[in-house]
Amino acid sequence: MPAVAARPMIEVRDVTKRFGAIEAVRGVTFTVHEGEIVGFLGPNGAGKTTTMRMVTGIFPPTTGTVRIAGEDMASAPLACRRAVGYFPEHAPYHPELRVIEYLRFVGRVKRIPRDALGSAVAHVLAAFGLEGVARRPVGTLSKGYRQRVGLAQALLGDPPILVLDEPTIGLDPGQVVEIRELIGGLRGARTVLFSSHILSEVEALCERVIVIARGTLVGQGSASELARRLGARQRVVVRADGPAEDVRARLAAIADVDRVDALDGAFAVEATGVGPLARRVGEAMLAGGWPVVELRQDTLDLEDIFLELVRTGTA
Repeated sequence: MPAVAARPMIEVRDVTKRFGAIEAVRGVTFTVHEGEIVGFLGPNGAGKTTTMRMVTGIFPPTTGTVRIAGEDMASAPLACRRAVGYFPEHAPYHPELRVIEYLRFVGRVKRIPRDALGSAVAHVLAAFGLEGVARRPVGTLSKGYRQRVGLAQALLGDPPILVLDEPTIGLDPGQVVEIRELIGGLRGARTVLFSSHILSEVEALCERVIVIARGTLVGQGSASELARRLGARQRVVVRADGPAEDVRARLAAIADVDRVDALDGAFAVEATGVGPLARRVGEAMLAGGWPVVELRQDTLDLEDIFLELVRTGTA
């Protein structure tokens, strides 16, 4: 029997958002399916947070449609909001409240029934390792623990969808790993749309990425799919036995090469031409009379792909 396709949980169709004369989001379309963890990337001012706020029902789109778990946000806003747990970049903590008090407050706002609230709070305290600080005021916690509290409040009410806007911002490397593991533990059990400036975290957590720039979607897919869609962009690492500046100059003179970077005694060469770059680099070194010590094709990583998509505005 053929595999049953996962149902769409977040559907954004030709969405535009204007604030007066400013068009913050322009015709964005994407889908996130059940159980996926999808990265949402873009430079500052790209329209990421605005798009996430439309997905969570905070902002209505100016044009276009948003559907959450099969419901239209415009016609069934309450059902859509109940299906989404939202962790904003600047979470609205109440520093004077103890963690357990804050979570109970959020549970009441989410209209969790009184007889179920205690067990719901206990569940998220355990899920995010907060039992030991449950009686401490939120304002006395480290940034890492405050981010855990933010994730806990998003999960209250057991929503099938989580929208996380920069959950690792401002954390030290150890705390980033902790939050990454907590989010990774939700894989398959929740649908997660996850925004971050830390591209290595997105690559480690997400099956797929969506890239937005200047309010427009410029690419979506896995890192390898996006690399293929960039077409002829290639990168080669070469180490040759010759004067470094002469080697660099000859590499830079190769047709279609637009970047040459020093790399631990070697050079990383990037080009957009359609011909095999490694062969052209080898021929250039041969013409210079310099023996090639190392020559290998290198794979574009997510950071390279992100920068190229933002620069070109298309995949």
